[in-house]
Amino acid sequence: MKYLCMIYFDERRLETMSAEEGEACIRDSEANEEALRRSGHLIAAHALEPVSMATTVRHHGDRISATDGPFAETKEQLGGFALIEARDLDEAIGIASNLPPGRLGCVEVRPIANFG
Repeated sequence: MKYLCMIYFDERRLETMSAEEGEACIRDSEANEEALRRSGHLIAAHALEPVSMATTVRHHGDRISATDGPFAETKEQLGGFALIEARDLDEAIGIASNLPPGRLGCVEVRPIANFG
């Protein structure tokens, strides 16, 4: 079964990290992604640009609007994701608990809907 692991953290935390801490997080993430690839669990994973680069698109009847940033003000922003294959929710939670950027905030684990 496929699960999306969405990694949320306060982007301001990145600004307070030392260069060494930032590099260690990147190294840990790369090593973890490689291990997940080898085990067959990882489908895709990416970090996201800061929320200041986000655009929200909304439908208003026949009109479309695009606004800067996310709609809601939150303390934690979506900073990255991993799309994984896991046997069940317990295995997905185990994988999510080892995602290095998750140490900066939290990881939401959500099953991918299968409408077919």
